[in-house]
Amino acid sequence: MHIEPGLVDSGKIWLSYVTAAGAGGYTLKLAYETLRERGPASLLSRSAATTALVFSFFEVLPHYPVGVSEVHLILGSTLFLIFGAAPAAIGLALGLLIQGLFFAPFDLPQYGMNVTTLLVPLFALTALAQRVIAPNTPYVDLNYRQALALSTTYQAGIVSWVAFWALYGQGFAAGNIAAITSFGGAYMLVIIVEPLVDLAVLAAAKAFHRWKGSALLERRLYEPA
Repeated sequence: MHIEPGLVDSGKIWLSYVTAAGAGGYTLKLAYETLRERGPASLLSRSAATTALVFSFFEVLPHYPVGVSEVHLILGSTLFLIFGAAPAAIGLALGLLIQGLFFAPFDLPQYGMNVTTLLVPLFALTALAQRVIAPNTPYVDLNYRQALALSTTYQAGIVSWVAFWALYGQGFAAGNIAAITSFGGAYMLVIIVEPLVDLAVLAAAKAFHRWKGSALLERRLYEPA
């Protein structure tokens, strides 16, 4: 997911700074809570892991431009389940920034929009997880329906934010609506694939149960809340 350059002109892009600041502030809140619960070593190691993974997702996994943006397999729900909300948010923000700084400087003006589009759906996914996953259920025991709900929430959030930025920047012209629709349609493939990835990763984690208690992994992966 990368908002195309020029989609929102310089006179309007200030809003992305506001939304990114809000997303960043909430990320700091999650990071503080995680720091108190697991300590700095766990937070730093998990954040480093998610940053490296996000960077590789953007650079290595297939991605292609469709309509107003690009379709990526971001695996936000996978990062959340394996590493936790705060490390996932930090990794998404830093991985995107590193890619922009070293490989795609033309994307840096859109960083505020892109990071908002990645993080706010993650926060929605985090809230949903508290509702659809029983407190006595470790993440390794999730079923397909639960994984689908989490992934759909994340990907639908991304599509919604991309649509918002496109409408905010370009209005309701027929061509813009068509571009938004084609982008949203293309993301249906991601919604199909990501829950399967989640379940495969969780199955691998369950098979390696000796990782339970590792500072590198989300505690809820193996333990009830």
